[in-house]
Amino acid sequence: MATTPGTPRLLRAMNDRAALDLLLSQGPLSRTTLGNLTGLSKPTASQLLARLEAAGLVRASGTSAGRPGPNAQLYEINGGIAYVAGLDVTPTRIRSAVADLTGKVVGSYELPTPGRSAKGTVERVLKAIDGAVGEAGLTRERLRRVAIGTPGGFDPTTGRLRYATHLPGWHAPHLLDELAAAIAVPLEVENDVNLAAVAEQQIGHARDTGNFVLLWGEEGIGAAVVINGRLHRGATGGAGEVAFLPLPGTPLVRNVGRNNAGGFQELAGGEPVLELARSHGLKARTAEAAIAAALQSEGAGDAVLAEFAHRLAVGLAAIVAVVDPELIVLAGGVITAGGERLRGLVQDELADLAVPRPRLLLTAIHIDPVLSGALQSALSVTRDEVFDTAGPPIPQEPG
Repeated sequence: MATTPGTPRLLRAMNDRAALDLLLSQGPLSRTTLGNLTGLSKPTASQLLARLEAAGLVRASGTSAGRPGPNAQLYEINGGIAYVAGLDVTPTRIRSAVADLTGKVVGSYELPTPGRSAKGTVERVLKAIDGAVGEAGLTRERLRRVAIGTPGGFDPTTGRLRYATHLPGWHAPHLLDELAAAIAVPLEVENDVNLAAVAEQQIGHARDTGNFVLLWGEEGIGAAVVINGRLHRGATGGAGEVAFLPLPGTPLVRNVGRNNAGGFQELAGGEPVLELARSHGLKARTAEAAIAAALQSEGAGDAVLAEFAHRLAVGLAAIVAVVDPELIVLAGGVITAGGERLRGLVQDELADLAVPRPRLLLTAIHIDPVLSGALQSALSVTRDEVFDTAGPPIPQEPG
């Protein structure tokens, strides 16, 4: 097969991207260190840094210290060249954040939305974005991209939200178009559990794992499936809606779309877990608190944890039989409240119920995993755009 040789411009762009990725992942670096890591000569590394500095992509950030000889100039990514926003939407609140190109969060905001009507969704989203942007001392025009996480999934053929009847105001037929027009920057809307998996993939336990499942347990049960490094969304955006799995141990649920419930939800959702704890004499107001209390209670607590682990393993066995992942990440407040003890119980139980033996790990993202995933998703696309030095020059923003 014929091959196309790399042009000097293309080769420079490849070297630029390699250097930018190193500066992003390893922090401020000197010209010499950057040259050693990329394999570039000192003159070439100097030219590269000069080029990136002129483009506004990197900036000087002090000098190295603590070594013999003169201190070396250090360089870092200029995070202020681009900003993104992420939103985590639930029935009771919208949480938003703004991050610069390095991933540093520079502004955040929370908009309570208890008992909201089906109207005013676009206005609430704009208010949440503007709250985070305002705290960062920016304006909405400085954003390059916005990513929103919601329960359920938007059908790619109809643009309508499915699997989330409990989220009023997000089912209008042209909502995504209205949001995109109002925000006026590129917009992506993704399932919330999928975004938690994006965070795990980018900055958590799954960074070197191509095939994994993230099981999410809070009031609702959900999952994200990553195959060959890519999120599997399915034909209607419903991949991972494992709450609807019919499973042994619970009556068969029919009309699952209307009831917004299914077998796995009836086994291991928030309300069934709370009922399980109360049946053993543990008093708590939430499922998360009930599992935390079970850790501190011998006898009854042991029984609650063992039964909860069994229920989780039953659902995971069905998922593992189809997907056969390398790794399962356990996430969500109810599951993580059980800590390593619950994780070990689920691992042991799953070993008896499934032939594959994937690793089980508790999530590495303990604070705002959905919001973190939204930011990471928006940053991934934005960095590809901004770091492409083979394209047109990067527009410089004031400030």
